[in-house]
Amino acid sequence: MSRLPDQLFWSGKRVFLTGHTGFKGTWARIWLSRLGAEVTGYALSPPTMPSLHGLAGSTGLTAETIADIRDGPTLTKALGACDPDIILHMAAQPLVRRSYLEPVDTFDVNVMGTVRLLEAARSLDALKAILVVTTDKVYSNDESGRHFVERDRLGGHDPYSGSKAASEIATATYRDSFFRLKGVHVATARGGNVLGGGDFSEDRLVPDIVRAAIAGEILDIRNPLATRPWQHVLDCLNGYFLFCEALYSGAVSAESLNFGPSPDEAQIPVGLLASSVQAAMGLGRTWRDTSAEDKPREMHALSLDPAEANRCLSWRARLTQAEAIDWAARWYDQWRRDENALSLVVGQIDAFTKGF
Repeated sequence: MSRLPDQLFWSGKRVFLTGHTGFKGTWARIWLSRLGAEVTGYALSPPTMPSLHGLAGSTGLTAETIADIRDGPTLTKALGACDPDIILHMAAQPLVRRSYLEPVDTFDVNVMGTVRLLEAARSLDALKAILVVTTDKVYSNDESGRHFVERDRLGGHDPYSGSKAASEIATATYRDSFFRLKGVHVATARGGNVLGGGDFSEDRLVPDIVRAAIAGEILDIRNPLATRPWQHVLDCLNGYFLFCEALYSGAVSAESLNFGPSPDEAQIPVGLLASSVQAAMGLGRTWRDTSAEDKPREMHALSLDPAEANRCLSWRARLTQAEAIDWAARWYDQWRRDENALSLVVGQIDAFTKGF
């Protein structure tokens, strides 16, 4: 089973977390604060109602700035006030289908937002580590079904994927041009498709299932045979936190790492995931296949090899894909039955860290 974050390490560490109002960002700030970190958040207001950020309130935050990651002066001021030991950059335009509708904005946020952050961070004194979160979709995907490793060629068949691949290059450039000389360790993290309670984003599978269930509607599935490296948000964040620890201490030379389920696990297609979530929520199958309809291109097969993260960090997914699906479904089912969202998050963090 994977190592867990070191509470002694995180206690008192100043962490500048971008994207703290998002789904993963909210889980991250709550867990980091329980580890003893002082978390400063920087992000836009959440785009959905409800949002996990809204349901959790300010829990886990020492301070926050609600602003655009591309706003250089505001970003510089917030970073200076925090004077972070570690930057965890998660702010992004994260949706593939929206990237087709707003390609320029997607590239601007994901590339120039990252550049603005890295530029502003150059003047910080206490900073020791920067982890830029990208995606499993940064690889040039030939649809072969093989498990991508960190040395594979980057690419992007859609604006979201391309923008994240470009942000990888921008991060590497800043690392080699500026931060290496200062002794600041900079890397990127490529996480698989993340599941977990509190994601209310538009055009994402599990939130779409929940919305359809609450509304009593049939869910349209665009590509039910597509496979993705599904993982629970806590497994993904565990990898990010362990990577930050290793970067801070200089204990790892890796400049990018994959975080995803074991390649030995059977891949779970989208349709089966949808049926599993609905079953775990006590629902019958209420989705239909719309794959024959005209729609923007999405990759059919995607898989990561996280062996390097295992070697460097002793990280591996603690939850199987089936368990990740069940944990996410149970969160939503309890929430729709009026359980407190923050209590559900804290309960799953505690269960995860205590071995279930």
